[in-house]
Amino acid sequence: MPLDPILAELLESIAANVRRLRSTRGLTQEALAERAGQDLSYLQRVERGATNLSIGVLLALANALDTHPARLLRRATLPAVRRGRPPKRDR
Repeated sequence: MPLDPILAELLESIAANVRRLRSTRGLTQEALAERAGQDLSYLQRVERGATNLSIGVLLALANALDTHPARLLRRATLPAVRRGRPPKRDR
């Protein structure tokens, strides 16, 4: 059954905000999942907008990102998907 368009837009906004905040805080997906008490594969689905998360998970992610839950609900769009591993950084 396809998602309601409003729900799909909301899940995409949550996904984009979680991903953006995680990146700006220098966290890996694994580190954020651990901080929020979530499974890594579940967090990956959240960041793709592919799962309907509960209010409890939204709160756990907000706490792990040190932000207010409402910030995760702000309208945002996911960037285009880039396939493959990211390039190695020089250290």
